[in-house]
Amino acid sequence: MASETKDGRKIQWGIFDWVEWDENSPSQIFEDRLKLLEYADKQDFYCYHVAEHHTTPLSVAPSPGMYLSAVAQRTSRIRMGPLVYLLPLYNPLRLIQEVCMLDHLSNGRLELGVGRGIVPYEVARFGVDPEEGRAMFDDALAVLLKGLQNETLNHEGEFYNYKDIKFWIKPYQKPHPPIWYASGNLETVPWMAKNGIHTSHIFDTNEITKKHFDLYQELWEKHKDDPDRINNGAVEPKQGQTRHVYIAPTDAEAVAEARVAWKAWCDNINYLWNIGDSDNLKWLYDFDALLADEKIIAGSPETVNEQVWRAIEDSGINYFIGVFAWGNISAEKAMRSITYFVDEVIPGAR
Repeated sequence: MASETKDGRKIQWGIFDWVEWDENSPSQIFEDRLKLLEYADKQDFYCYHVAEHHTTPLSVAPSPGMYLSAVAQRTSRIRMGPLVYLLPLYNPLRLIQEVCMLDHLSNGRLELGVGRGIVPYEVARFGVDPEEGRAMFDDALAVLLKGLQNETLNHEGEFYNYKDIKFWIKPYQKPHPPIWYASGNLETVPWMAKNGIHTSHIFDTNEITKKHFDLYQELWEKHKDDPDRINNGAVEPKQGQTRHVYIAPTDAEAVAEARVAWKAWCDNINYLWNIGDSDNLKWLYDFDALLADEKIIAGSPETVNEQVWRAIEDSGINYFIGVFAWGNISAEKAMRSITYFVDEVIPGAR
């Protein structure tokens, strides 16, 4: 399950997925993903993480729980979870029970990512005021943790109030599935570190990631024995970095195909921002700059091995998350890419 750096540091591997729309039917997209995950289930991947997005071509799986229940039935070892559930969009009472169901359907393989969403136009379509997103998230998370850890729920908050509600289903994992929060914001590091929250960065340089994780590790060492931290079962919280990865036989082939796929992915992720007439993510279209900074990793097996292990060494992460099916990469080429990754990257730096 774990590889090692040259100095003996343990590294684990994950998969992240938006489950984007393409020219195929949703049923075919789901089947292609499930086949890829059947393969990944037999390899050294720790967890499969899936995004939650709505009314956008970025996702054909707007219900992470429903989608992951299918993943649970087609796999037996790999862990899985939303990264993240958009808490302001849920009634926490319903979500508590959904989380418990999914934890049991997967036989205790659920990793529970929580967040408030990064696209204001997306949550606004659900009647949520983006300005209240942070406060709603805090209140919903408090309810979620109480409900997962207690037989009876009592809560008085700004947005949610419950009194003497008894649950007949509890999580498979005790006291609850491991909690994740994906953030590249330095201000969130103290909260995550003090509570042992698993996390991951995307699109940050290795240097910025290292700065964040150095602070995380410093605070974690001070608080790892605190009895009231959220992830009180975590021995070594996962500090991850997420990268789009594409591997082909040669550098030229990989870069050419990744360039086309990246344009498709950028169109998808910018869809809602474009409706809001925002340039917030337009910088992502600069494929060459991102490739040069190794924020996109595309190349031959040798090139990708070098860049992935350089990211691990330079950033200080203990968890590398690859995005293998993205943009308009076909199911066949996504499978080829992840197979190269398993055979040529996971075994270790060359």
